[in-house]
Amino acid sequence: MKIAIVNDMALAVEALRRSVVNVPGYQVVWVARNGVEAVEKCAADRPDLILMDLLMPVMDGVEATRQIMSRTPCAVLIVTSTVSGNISQVFDAMGSGALDAVCTPVLGPRGNMDGADPLLQKIKTIKVLLEKKTTPVTKVEAPRRVTLSSQNPIVLIGASTGGPQAVAAVLAGLPAGFKPPIVIVQHVDAMFAPGLAEWLSQQSPMKVELITPGMRPESGKALLACTNDHLVFNQGGTLGYTHEPAEYPYRPSVDVFFESAARYWPGAHVAVLLTGMGRDGARGMLTLRRNRWNTIAQDEKSCIVYGMPKAAVEAGAATEVLHLDRIASRIAQWNVSWAPPERAPK
Repeated sequence: MKIAIVNDMALAVEALRRSVVNVPGYQVVWVARNGVEAVEKCAADRPDLILMDLLMPVMDGVEATRQIMSRTPCAVLIVTSTVSGNISQVFDAMGSGALDAVCTPVLGPRGNMDGADPLLQKIKTIKVLLEKKTTPVTKVEAPRRVTLSSQNPIVLIGASTGGPQAVAAVLAGLPAGFKPPIVIVQHVDAMFAPGLAEWLSQQSPMKVELITPGMRPESGKALLACTNDHLVFNQGGTLGYTHEPAEYPYRPSVDVFFESAARYWPGAHVAVLLTGMGRDGARGMLTLRRNRWNTIAQDEKSCIVYGMPKAAVEAGAATEVLHLDRIASRIAQWNVSWAPPERAPK
């Protein structure tokens, strides 16, 4: 795995280098001292993963991530001295395409490393995601335009890479007084979920709350999955978490959540799949589509990473493919008049 380090502090660079060089298969291919240098080096020699600092001279890690993802996209892991102290910039970077964030390991006076294990675990997870091979979802015929069920309307949102800003844009675009409950699954480490809920609440008029087991979606509320287990609907329409499938690399999984909604949520409404790396959500969205849900996939032009929505489109799981700027207004249009949609082909 080719790894690049972007950090203006020599001690941090050395701590990161020592953390990864002894892992078989990991190789540090270049080091950049600021965002401008990182953008240039990535264009000349694209690595598999960039360990990106946030606060640097010339160009910070948020803007560097944005430019790299638009020019020569690759996996980016934010590595900063304090995640909690830079939480706003962390979510700005994740909205620009960073996959995750972790604190920088500390190199002790005797050469000992403190904090290397969390970094290496994050890298291992990203490596699995980059190498993950999945069976393509079986394609169905193009669905007809449909409207929605008046019974228990709800909006489900799944997102990954670039998701925080995309989710915020959807929430901010909904009209005042929007009534159907909203449930969000974003690929994010549990430690960041409280900060993400607060950050999303600041980006839109709608307050976002964390989901605890046994909660039930309520009118006018937006709820966010907040553990490293999978969010699911249980019988009776309550929400909970499950560790299974344990081997699934996407946590929490959009597929697992969407499929549980198809099984246990009474009625049908709309599911949205936003920007993200991989294929998570496509299979679950197809299940919802076959159970008379309306489904929206974000279009390629407005995605940071056109992976998850692309998989859904290729499978015929999306009833509509829309630019991010149009998704909220389309949901609002459906909210005006509900009627049962036609079942998708089996």
